[in-house]
Amino acid sequence: MEAVKSSVVSPDGTEIAFWMSGDGPPLVLVHGAPADHTRWRPLLPYLEQRVTVVAIDRRGRGASGDAEAYRLQREFEDVAAVVDAIAGERGEPVDVYGHSHGGIVAYGAATLTPNIRKLVLYEGWPVPDPSIYALPPDLMARMDQLLGAGDRDGVIQVLFRAVEDISDEDMASLRAAPSWAGRVAAAHTLPREIAGETQARVEPEQAATIRASVLLVTGETSTDPAAAQVGAIAAALGNARHLELPGQQHVADVLEPETFAQHLLEFLHGQP
Repeated sequence: MEAVKSSVVSPDGTEIAFWMSGDGPPLVLVHGAPADHTRWRPLLPYLEQRVTVVAIDRRGRGASGDAEAYRLQREFEDVAAVVDAIAGERGEPVDVYGHSHGGIVAYGAATLTPNIRKLVLYEGWPVPDPSIYALPPDLMARMDQLLGAGDRDGVIQVLFRAVEDISDEDMASLRAAPSWAGRVAAAHTLPREIAGETQARVEPEQAATIRASVLLVTGETSTDPAAAQVGAIAAALGNARHLELPGQQHVADVLEPETFAQHLLEFLHGQP
């Protein structure tokens, strides 16, 4: 389906772009790092017949603007601004799905707005000790070296290889996808977003402000640090369910999109 581009202005004055497609109740998609809204292309055909997809470009990439200084809190405000705009236009609360860094951002947005009905987070949430999100210094140095040399493609490959035990076949699939160009274009945002994640500490008082029903998704074989902390965030929220995807890692929503969409739609609307 053809997507329609729109945008909102976040509280700090940054323009946040998003693309709407499909038909049905609204579902805001918040991508991780590095990526842009094109990351969702494998998943969209399985969603657009049931929901109106609102695919955001997070700040600093795609058609969205940026600010001179980066703070994770600004990203929370970006997503809350999109949610409130869509909810106001549709006259109903919206659902939100955030992946990886986008999950942390979606969680933060849910503490700022009451207009989220259901919240789905795939290995992205605040944790008791956010230092687990820090990458090894030698890996950061390698990524900085590649960025300095202009090898943005290499930066993304190094990241995927380091944080996930990804197969050559899956790596080839990711690189062949239309979204790879958006990932490469966003390579420069990785250092600041990784640093932001190390400040994402779960606070029980903040978690208690989230009234949305929450689904926490992990991959059975994932090595992402968020996966091991799913119990801690579930306990803080109190109203969360956990879904473990058999045999999957950190990116099942693009490598196995049909199966993932079935789980997502079942949670959101009670039917795959």
